[in-house]
Amino acid sequence: MAAADAQPLSAAAASRPGETVISAVLLAAAAVSVVTTFAIIGVLIRESLPFFDSVSVSGYLFGTRWAPLLEPRSFGVLPLVAGTMHIVVGSALIGLPMGLGTAIYLAEYASPRARALLKPILEILAGIPTVVFGFFALTFITPHLQRLIPNLQVFNALSAAIVVGVMILPMVASLCEDALRAVPRSLREGAHALGATKFEVTGQVVVPAALSGILASFILAVSRAIGETMAVTLAAGSTPRLTLNPLESMQTMTAYIVQVSLGDTPRGTIAYQSLFAVGLLLFAITLALNVVSNRVLHRFREQVE
Repeated sequence: MAAADAQPLSAAAASRPGETVISAVLLAAAAVSVVTTFAIIGVLIRESLPFFDSVSVSGYLFGTRWAPLLEPRSFGVLPLVAGTMHIVVGSALIGLPMGLGTAIYLAEYASPRARALLKPILEILAGIPTVVFGFFALTFITPHLQRLIPNLQVFNALSAAIVVGVMILPMVASLCEDALRAVPRSLREGAHALGATKFEVTGQVVVPAALSGILASFILAVSRAIGETMAVTLAAGSTPRLTLNPLESMQTMTAYIVQVSLGDTPRGTIAYQSLFAVGLLLFAITLALNVVSNRVLHRFREQVE
């Protein structure tokens, strides 16, 4: 009976020209994103192959000196990766806990009036251009940090990590709040009926139930921190240095791409080709994080009814 009912509905839908047009438009929109992704991958690989004809993959991935524009040239990408990881780890230590705490407050504790005040502020913070954050780090955060840390350089990884942490905070707060508010109210009421306090309900019921969404938001925020460009270019500097000291100037992978893309490097040179090699590595890291994010979603998703 159900199959018999479905056939007339399908025939009726197929007989409407508008349905076919809408379906074609949606398919074209999906195809554009797929084609664009593969086009980017193709360009990165095509332009990177001549680079790896001159530089070994092992020397590129494990070399400790990055000097593509100076003689003697060296193409060890570890200093750029180290600079990027400084920013990512520092911003994660700042943005992820603060974002989760903000989300918990908005979803579980804030009054409607407080939520109506804080949500627009978070949205404004998310809409500020990244170059403005870079100048903010350079002209406000760094001078204040230098009063506390006298040997802090003007360009340093610490200021860049702080400002990127502030940048990813709205994303974490928004995504985590959505995950927390999606937890059924019946779970909260059941826990309260058993005598649990508000803090116990939040920490032992709501947060575990929304864990998959929270972890996914963390990984997406880390991906955003890895790909951040202008803020770290202005705040962290352009000195590729393999060091654990966040008080020194460093260069990230995205900052190097900005440096080479300014137009001073002749097309076809190995320095120009290194731009695509760094971009390919950055794409691979981001892709790996997205894959991990999807696996986390499927593995830790709570089946709540």
